[in-house]
Amino acid sequence: MRCILSLTVVVAAILPMAETPAEVVLEPGDDRVMVAIDGEEFTNYIFTGHDKPILHPLLAPGGVPLTRSWPVEKGRPGEPQDHPHHESLWFTHGLVNGLDFWAPRAHAAGPDGPIPHVEHRSIDVCESGQSGILETTSQWVDAEGRSVLTEHRRMVFSGAPATRSIDVTLELVADAGDVTFGDTKEGSFALRVRPELQPKDSNGSKGAKGRLVNSEGLADGAVWGKRARWVDYSGVIDGHPLGVAMLDHPANLRHPTWWHAREYGLSGANPFGIHDFTGEPEGTGNHTILSGEKLVLRYLVVFHQGDADAAGIDRRWKSWTGENRQ
Repeated sequence: MRCILSLTVVVAAILPMAETPAEVVLEPGDDRVMVAIDGEEFTNYIFTGHDKPILHPLLAPGGVPLTRSWPVEKGRPGEPQDHPHHESLWFTHGLVNGLDFWAPRAHAAGPDGPIPHVEHRSIDVCESGQSGILETTSQWVDAEGRSVLTEHRRMVFSGAPATRSIDVTLELVADAGDVTFGDTKEGSFALRVRPELQPKDSNGSKGAKGRLVNSEGLADGAVWGKRARWVDYSGVIDGHPLGVAMLDHPANLRHPTWWHAREYGLSGANPFGIHDFTGEPEGTGNHTILSGEKLVLRYLVVFHQGDADAAGIDRRWKSWTGENRQ
């Protein structure tokens, strides 16, 4: 059964004037919601079978994967098999009320033991149209299944001939007591690119020939731990110049955020890891959501042709945030 058709147009703020919005169709299933753009698969919101909901695969027009397939899919040549918690595109954090939601199995009693994890609860809105809108509710729970917080997520999927994008809003509600997101680099809103977009080969990967840049003009290894409005990976895949950008919204906590962005292909927007990124005293980056209150974070992920300059990522950030009207 398809999601309902929506005629609402919400893509003008994130698409250049020359691009025409595509038809986005959302198809719910038993364990996922499939997202297609102009009849071609874009991604799946997978909500069972993992420690947290993930988006996988993430495909450029023509069906070219831009994020690493492993460990969700196995057997792609040249892919590194490190950091099994790096599952395409996801949101978690490594220190939440003292619990590790980032790589929880590292601290479990055994490989199959109970762990902190994020449980999908419901699909609240599912609309197809010139943009696809998916709203979900999830529960962050400890190893005993007790609630730590509730997450309401809104994802707006958009497309045009040269780009695809996901506008993600995360509403984190402290409905089970105070919630402290701790000062650690291990987080938070993140993706893992395929090897061709990596600046360097590492951990057994092959074919790295990409470039990592940020909005402040830094490149490759210099991007890690720095504050920026956006970061971008780009490279050549099967002869096609392609890239992925992640954009931080000015309304977010501590904008511009710090980036846990590595030359081996991890990119994570992390407003909490100040100690690891800057050397400030431990706990400097702690942020507590008081009981009954909430924290809202918003990010835009853009899948594009060419590098950051060719794709106009800085212009996209200004259009998305309204900064070009000031």
